Amino acid sequence: MGFNPNNMQKMMKQVQKMQADMARVQEELQTETVEVEIGGVIKAVFNGHGEIQSITISPEAVDPNDVEMLQDMILAAVRQGHAKSQELASTRLNDVTKGMNIPNIPGLM
Repeated sequence: MGFNPNNMQKMMKQVQKMQADMARVQEELQTETVEVEIGGVIKAVFNGHGEIQSITISPEAVDPNDVEMLQDMILAAVRQGHAKSQELASTRLNDVTKGMNIPNIPGLM
């Protein structure tokens, strides 16, 4: 079995298509959002890049005698929203790579 330039060319086209698809998904993730709600009074919205877009705090969540609970709920909303946005990104990128184990190398994706 010798070197077959047609196979190499076909593989390069597949890699280029996958790169283009990954770039498209990265762009789409900028506008896709996930939302979490904590206790029915805190809502956090993140985009698919894990960037927080908004936090909504219901007035009944504000108890001057229990600021610590409000802080805990906000922290929980941020943590859950960030994790959910990472899951979204992972799912969308896995759709492109078809489950190939590609390391997350800065600048590659």
